[in-house]
Amino acid sequence: MASHHTTDEKQKLLTRLRRIEGQVRGIQRMVDEDQYCIDILTQIAGAQSALNQVALKLIERHMNHCVTEAIQEGKGEEKIKEIIQILQRYTRMS
Repeated sequence: MASHHTTDEKQKLLTRLRRIEGQVRGIQRMVDEDQYCIDILTQIAGAQSALNQVALKLIERHMNHCVTEAIQEGKGEEKIKEIIQILQRYTRMS
């Protein structure tokens, strides 16, 4: 985790990730128990949405700290390219 994350922010992210981990375990259980496919897909959509929220939070922190700092130091071009690449990946996934 980047040094710009406070302990509180890091704990919030870890709590969200643990919750998502529980959701994924629940999905595994549903598959194992041959639950209705639409119900499983609904749970998968929820887990994907939760992961996207974590990703957005990380992108926000990165832009507010790492990118801003790089721009102030005159080295922003590389960080901006990095953000554009990750956003392109996310748009292809959705």
